Order: sequence, then C-alpha cells, then structure tokens
Amino acid sequence: MPKNSKVVKRELDDEVIESVKDLLSNEDSADDSFKKSELLVDDQEHKDVDVEEGSDVEDERPAWNSKLQYILAQVGFSVGLGNVWRFPYLCQKNGGGAYLVPYLILLMIIGIPLFFLELSVGQRIRRGSIGVWNYISPTLGGIGFASCVVCFFVALYYNVIIGWSLFYFSQSFQHPLPWDQCPLVKNISHTFVEPECEKSSATTYYWYREALNISNSLSESGGLNWKMTLCLLAAWILVCLAMIKGIQSSGKIMYFSSLFPYVVLICFLVRGLLLNGSMDGIRHMFTPKLEIMLEPKVWREAATQVFFALGLGFGGVIAFSSYNKRDNNCHFDAVLVSFINFFTSVLATLVVFAVLGFKANIINEKCITQNSEKILNLLKIGNLSQDMIPHHINFSSITGDDYNLVYDIIQKVKEEEFPALGLKSCQIEDELNKAVQGTGLAFIAFTEAMTHFPASPFWSVMFFLMLVNLGLGSMFGTIEGIITPIVDTFKVRKEILTVICCLVAFLIGLIFVQRSGNYFVTMFDDYSATLPLLIVVILENIAISQVYGIDKFMEDLKDMLGFSPNQYYYYMWKYVSPVVLLFLLVASIVQMGLSPPGYNAWIEEKATEEFLSYPPWGMIVCISLMILAILPVPIVFIVRRCNLIDDSSGSLAAVSYKRGRIIKEPVNLEGDDASLIHGKIPSELPSPNFGKNIYRKQTGSPTLDTAPNGRYGIGYLMADMPDMPESDL
Repeated sequence: MPKNSKVVKRELDDEVIESVKDLLSNEDSADDSFKKSELLVDDQEHKDVDVEEGSDVEDERPAWNSKLQYILAQVGFSVGLGNVWRFPYLCQKNGGGAYLVPYLILLMIIGIPLFFLELSVGQRIRRGSIGVWNYISPTLGGIGFASCVVCFFVALYYNVIIGWSLFYFSQSFQHPLPWDQCPLVKNISHTFVEPECEKSSATTYYWYREALNISNSLSESGGLNWKMTLCLLAAWILVCLAMIKGIQSSGKIMYFSSLFPYVVLICFLVRGLLLNGSMDGIRHMFTPKLEIMLEPKVWREAATQVFFALGLGFGGVIAFSSYNKRDNNCHFDAVLVSFINFFTSVLATLVVFAVLGFKANIINEKCITQNSEKILNLLKIGNLSQDMIPHHINFSSITGDDYNLVYDIIQKVKEEEFPALGLKSCQIEDELNKAVQGTGLAFIAFTEAMTHFPASPFWSVMFFLMLVNLGLGSMFGTIEGIITPIVDTFKVRKEILTVICCLVAFLIGLIFVQRSGNYFVTMFDDYSATLPLLIVVILENIAISQVYGIDKFMEDLKDMLGFSPNQYYYYMWKYVSPVVLLFLLVASIVQMGLSPPGYNAWIEEKATEEFLSYPPWGMIVCISLMILAILPVPIVFIVRRCNLIDDSSGSLAAVSYKRGRIIKEPVNLEGDDASLIHGKIPSELPSPNFGKNIYRKQTGSPTLDTAPNGRYGIGYLMADMPDMPESDL
C-alpha cells in the first residue's frame, strides 16, 4: 500500500476510535448492566467466587483455603462436649457395648443420609440456611429462619459452659488443686470442716458453692455471679475475635481447636490405661447387655444422640459447605465426618471409663479399709466371733476378694442382726453403675479422679483446655449458622453483624450467670432445641424429597459430583428417614409429656440434689422457647402463600451467574422460560448449574455454544450478534 494510503487509513482509524470513545461516554446505566452480564470463561482464578445478590459491587464469596481446613471445621462443629459427657453415659446406661449396634444402624439410616443432604444443598446453592430453603421452596423459607433462632438459643447457653471451663482452667494452675480438699472454717473456739462439703464431697462442694454459688431454686436469682460473668465475657470475646472475619479467621483457628482435643484424649487414654483399676472401668463399659437392646427407649436415645452429634438442623453444616467448590465430593465428606464423629465418641468413652475405673478403685479401697476397721471393732467388743474369720485373712492388708469373702460369711451367720452391724458391700461395679453425665461428669466426677493423678494440675489444665476447644469448635459452627444466612439475605457487613450478635448474646446470657443460672441452662438445654430441631430436619427432608423432587435432586447431585450417588440414598431420603424422624418426634413428645417438667436443684442445707417442678412462669418460658423456635416456619409459609409481602425484587429468583459470580438481572426478561433468571418458582427448577466451561463466544463464530446447563445467558446472546446496528448499542 502506498505511503499516502497508510496515512489516510491511520487518520480514519483515529476518527473511528474517537467516535467509539464518544459513543461509550454516552452509554446509560443499562449498558453497564449489559456489559457486566456477559457469561465469561473457564477462569480458574474466578470460578469459585461470587457476590451477594443485589449488591452493586461484586465481592468474592469466601472459600476454604484447603480441603483439610474444611474437614476440620465440620469435625470441630460436629464433635462437641456431647461426645465426651453424653455418649459415654448413654453407652453405660443402655447396654454397654451392645449400645453401639443400634447407634451404628441409626447412623446409617438417618445420620449419614441427612448429613449428606445438608452438605449437598449448601454446596449446590452456595447460600446459608435461609437462602437455601428459599431457593428450594419460598413457602418453606421459614426453615432457615427457624434454624437461626435455634442456633441463637443454643449459643446463649453453650457459651456459658465454655465460660465454666475457662473458670476451671484458670483455677488449675495451683498445687494442690482447689477442689482437692474440703475447706476449713474457723471460729473463735475451734476449726471445723465446712458442713456442706462434709456432707457431700470436695469436688461437689467446689462446683456448686465456689464456682456457681448456686441458689436453692430457680425462683431465687441471687444476683450475678461476678466470677462467671467475667468468664462468660471472655468466652464471647474469644468467639467474636475468631468469627469476625468469617471462615477466613475461624478456619485458621480450626487447626488447633479441632486437633488439640484428640491429642488430649490420646494422652488421657495412655495415662488412664496405666492407672490401677482402669481395665475394670473399660471392662464394665463394654460388657454387652443384649437384652436391653430390645427396649424402645434405647433406640430412641440412640437416634437422638445420632441426630445431635452431627449438628443436623442447626444450619452450621449448610453454612460451612456453602463455601466449598461446587465440584467437591461432599458424599465422601459426609461419610468421613460421620465416622470420625463416631470413633471420637468411642475414644472419649474409653478415656472416661478408664478414669472412672481408677476412681472407683480408689473409692472401693477406702470402703474396704473403713469396713475392715468396723469388723475389727466388732471382734474386739465381742459382737462377732473370731472363729467366723478365715485364718488367712490379714485385715492390715486385706484385698477386695478377701473382704467380700468375710462380708458374705458374716451376712450368712448373722442374718437377722446383719443390718444393725452397718457393714457395706464394697463392689467396684456398684460404683461404676452410678451413671453420671453432663456437668456432673466433667466438673465433679472427672475432676475428683484427676486429684488422684500424679501431677494433677497438669492434667487438669489439659482437660479443661480440651473442653474449651471442643466447645469453641461447636460454637464456630453455631454462630456461622446465624451469621452466614443473615449476611446472604440482608447484605449486612459480616464484621458488624458478628460484633452485634456476640454483644446481644452476652447481655441476654447474663441470666445464665446468676446464682440460679445453672437451672436456666438446664431449661434451655431441655426445651429450646430438641423438638424444634427435629421439626426443622423433618421439613428439610420433606422439602427435598417431596417439594423439590427427589429425582431432580439426584440428577443435581450427579451433575455436581460427576457420578450418581447410590440408590440407597434415594430410598433413605424418600421413605425411611422421614418415617424414622417422625417416629422420633412422636417418641420425644410422648417422653416429654410423661416426664414431669422440672430440674434438679442443689439444696444447701441438705448438701444434696432435689428434684423441683418448674414454677408457672417457668413453664411459660419453656413453652415459649419451643414456640419461638418453630414460629418462623408457619409465619413465612402464610406470608409467601398469601403474597402478603411483595417479594418480586431481591429474591433468589432474580439472580443469574457469570464467571462464578452472582449479579442482578431484571426479573421480567424474555427468553428461556425455564431459566432461573426469569423469576420462576425455584422449586420448579433444577439447582443452578455452575459449569467450568462457560465462556464468551468469539465474534464471527458460525454457531452459538450454550452454557453447560443448556441455557443461554442474556449478555452472552447479545454479545454474539455481529450485525447488531449501532443504534442498538
């Protein structure tokens, strides 16, 4: 081309560039939406990020740094205090080793399938519990709100238990431990042992009087316990700091909070097995009582434990899985976490009963010593004949078997006079049969056993630090079950919401650090979660299997996982799990109706526990807790069913996706009627499919490629029309 022609062409190009600049400068805001709505590219950097719907600025949705971090978060949430102080009690109470059989069966029937279901919907829709169930069916959107309410109720009292553990942890750095001996009281004339402690035990007295300073009943508030108030404040500060950045901050803490309890449990197991009498406890624990397996109560309690051990219905499982990549194998995660939870419970049971066997052995030796002295005194005063005692018996170093031999002989010879002699049968089994659970196990029985350990302060520090970490791991999931759905739905800043949530929870939680606070903890534990969570999970199961459609859900799973889940899950979700859950709900209601509503109060004068019924206002609080927890379900159903609120804007039906990100689209667009962005009812649609190969077609290509779900994006179609007139830009 001649030189002059090149100059002319350059000038023409410059004019075109200027014209384009002028044109672009006059674009209206609708064109910005158009430019932003392009469906781009299989871009590794952006494929797992999204923004909150309705946001003008695209923010990346947080993601787990690694698969290990995610697994530790789910394990930390599901493995909690109940694994340490509830499962061993149920195992002992319901047939020892035989209890593991119904537990494993129910884990396969309701545990793993429902855990897999929650992981799947969270990972597929990438929203918290409110957004997930709004997407599945707007009329069932109240399920997510109910989960948030239950999470809040549980967080209120669960963090109080962490506060108690922090108090004991802080008191463990001294030798001897402060609960090792009963305190002495001095007056003008003499010194004597504290009567309340003398009537009970040193650890029991320390728990009820020194730690809780408990009142005699629920009605006697007694004012705030300032020691526990400060511990509760410290617990909420820990939770707030860990959660303030969401999984970006709490995820890093999971490496310690989830793994440290296993280190402690293994250390305790090794130490416990070296203690005298530990094998007696383990043998007692795992001796199967097969006849108990036929009792319905055993199966009901096993089902309840499976249900709560995995954290079903809280929303924490859904929240954590919503930060996953969409092609993550959540089926593997469900099975792995469920069995880690089970084996953790078994490990904790071994530790607990190794230590309790050691404690029972010490108490049994004291019993033998005291009763041997009684027998010697009876021989001296002539109430017993020396001929009754076998010649090989040496009372100065008598064994358990020898004492039981003497005891049986005296009982047979002095059959009528025997009760007046005041002798006791010192059997290790009798001590081990005194089942304890909850705070009674952690803060009384276990602490008493640790006072007999060599280097007891070290073991006490380790034990209560383990309880703090177990509690924090569960609290992270519980708070995430509140924060994530609210942030996704109402678009508030996570940092501000976290601080406000923790502050409000601390202020409400002050009722638990009154002198009567322990009774409120019992009330909330019994009534705020059990029935509401069962109803929530039943509705979750029905929403997937009946409303959304189990066949459609199985297709979604195949598309997401890359393989079809076993048909076993199809039948569990559609038939078996709903029936088992309904049976469990009915059984729990019947059990609640048959059990008189009340609590165990510590009576200072008697130094013993006494069962008291709730006062009328206490019954109102119990009923209100259950109603408030489940109330969002019918409210949202009525509001959505009757169209009482215009929800056409800002709903999940007005969302489309690009480059793995969510953007706003007009809800009245024309085109593919099956597309999510056209405002269809979500339950009528398959889950959004976020493929890896979404890309913008090059201009001039002979054909249009569709996105992997068979639909065209709006921006995608418009961008690929090379003959569009300039005025349409």
